[in-house]
Amino acid sequence: MSIAKVLGARSRSDGYVEGNGWLVSWCVGHLVELAPADTYDPRYSKWAYDDLPIVPDPWQFQVLPDTKKQFNTLRQLMSRDDVETVICATDAGREGELIFRLTYNLCNCTKPVKRLWISSMEESAIRKGFDDLADGQKYDNLYAAALCRAKADWLIGINGTRLFTTLYKSKTLNVGRVLTPTLTLLAEREAAIEHFKKEKFYTVELDLRGFRAGSGKFNSKTDAEKLRSACLGKTAVVQSVTRKDKAERPPKLYDLTTLQREANRLFDYTAQQTLDYLQSLYEKRLATYPRTDSRYLTEDMSEGLPALCSTVARALSFMEGQPLTVNAAQVVDSSKVTDHHAVIPTAEITSADLATLPTGERNILYMIAVRLLCAVGESHTYAETAVTLECGGASFSAKGRTVTAAGWKGTEKAFFSTLKQKASQEAPPPALPELTEGQRLEGTDAILKQGTTSPPARFTEDTLLSAMEHASAEDFAKLEDVERTGLGTPATRAATIEKLVKSGFVERKKKQLIPTEKGLALSWAMPDQLKSAKLTAEWEDRLGAVERGELSPEDFMAGITAMLSDLVKSYQNVNVASSALSQSERAVIGKCPRCGKNVVEGKKSFYCEGYHDTPSCGFALWKNDRFFTSKRKELTKKIAASLLKNGRVAVTGLFSEKKGVFYDATVVLDDDGGKYVRFKLEFDNKTNGKKGK
Repeated sequence: MSIAKVLGARSRSDGYVEGNGWLVSWCVGHLVELAPADTYDPRYSKWAYDDLPIVPDPWQFQVLPDTKKQFNTLRQLMSRDDVETVICATDAGREGELIFRLTYNLCNCTKPVKRLWISSMEESAIRKGFDDLADGQKYDNLYAAALCRAKADWLIGINGTRLFTTLYKSKTLNVGRVLTPTLTLLAEREAAIEHFKKEKFYTVELDLRGFRAGSGKFNSKTDAEKLRSACLGKTAVVQSVTRKDKAERPPKLYDLTTLQREANRLFDYTAQQTLDYLQSLYEKRLATYPRTDSRYLTEDMSEGLPALCSTVARALSFMEGQPLTVNAAQVVDSSKVTDHHAVIPTAEITSADLATLPTGERNILYMIAVRLLCAVGESHTYAETAVTLECGGASFSAKGRTVTAAGWKGTEKAFFSTLKQKASQEAPPPALPELTEGQRLEGTDAILKQGTTSPPARFTEDTLLSAMEHASAEDFAKLEDVERTGLGTPATRAATIEKLVKSGFVERKKKQLIPTEKGLALSWAMPDQLKSAKLTAEWEDRLGAVERGELSPEDFMAGITAMLSDLVKSYQNVNVASSALSQSERAVIGKCPRCGKNVVEGKKSFYCEGYHDTPSCGFALWKNDRFFTSKRKELTKKIAASLLKNGRVAVTGLFSEKKGVFYDATVVLDDDGGKYVRFKLEFDNKTNGKKGK
């Protein structure tokens, strides 16, 4: 709607806006996606090792049912005789280019394309973007790289998931280029925690009337106690006093990942919640584009920064009385901006009623507003004093700090003071008294302190996002001009974490993310090539070459296909050991007549292991099925097994409600693939269906 407003299109219709010579319509996320496996062959609706790898040729696409109406609207608009040019105004990046091109191509549109490339929905940014429209062909290689990545992820996801699900005869085991290495990060951390052995250590602390000084660590309590006794009541002599003036530079602006991390620390928001709040602020024109991995602004934004910062400061009540300095050079560097610049508030903040915003949105808006003011502020300066002392024949040390200028931390502190849940920050050491070399401090008190080494901390959303962002850093460092580093993109990391939780591989306990038994087993079962973030680094290197026109999409995809073929072949004739991934704890009754997976016994039914898959197989023999209960007969494990093996079973002692007699007959499995399995009866002609009890 922001674009329509700038262009003067005011007349609303179903799925688009028209006016002033413009038609403005929209994509609702991904209107078009790669078609599922069973589109290529119906047999792929059942999962079998022998069908792998599944490699489509040619690739097919489909319109999602929920967005088909909007797709049809776009197709009609593109085909109108009065439409001469189509302008791609989707997000500026690989994903946005992919969304537009798939829709454009499936609509069979051949009209010229222009590209709008903007990072903010402010009117000034939109107007400038329309003044600088580029030829759509300029982004052909960007689209090619985006499509390669989408196809490659499809191949890994479909084939990897089916391979390990069939190997372990399990419920769906989701495998993915980003999903699996992320799970491995969690599994490896859990293993490190499990194998960690706590060790005690001891220190001696001197209480020197006004400050304290500590010794080094002792493994032996006896040795530490000896030092404590040697120091008790003795004189401590100052050996050295060093004073240094230090400065803590302002922080960088937020990209999406750093914002998600800090929102998790301050407000316990999940990565997905933060993205949702920021997306809403973007749509309300209060924040710039959310899905960015840059922490800088472009050169052309430098001139307007002082006015924007003044506007933002006036909108924040807690900034009253705080000094405002705008050092634009600290946040401006076009060479470090990829598709989008850092996340910042827009000038619209001054006209918005911030009190009416939902709490989550307001908190996120305050965070990015404060970060902007901090990032352009002055350095936080302080004097740090380091002292060493001698007592009892050992060396002790102490540090103190005196703030000389609050700088940007004054702004941050003003914001933190408004929070109900105060931000947890490590308190700086207090100032030390004036000390000189050779000074003697009499009447020392000495205290024995005991500590224990700590295991690695479990991941929180904050620390996992950081680990994903920096995964395989050494491999990425060897590459030049890659669009992304680490696991996933700023836009997809949140969804990856959510998928791990929803799939039952990871669980949230307060702020911690902990792999489940199933998650641990899946991680250990994966081959190294799928567990390592190195695969993503290699992909990014080759995708970058596709973007630059140095590698053909066909060659990129050939490499992915070869890797998959080798992976599938490596598991040929392999019998995997039972684990938490298998469903061996449930008795296997037989094979599912619909999909071929195992049918196991549950509390209320005999059901297919694919019953809870997406899409669901749906096969289940319910123990309380009316067909059997009405005949006063129990659907036993033996009867169920015979039905699955032979499709029929002879049963004696069936009761006829209509005639009030018992009879024998053959129960036949009459499954038509519907919601419920049906049965029918067949009789021996000699008995005419009537038997005694």
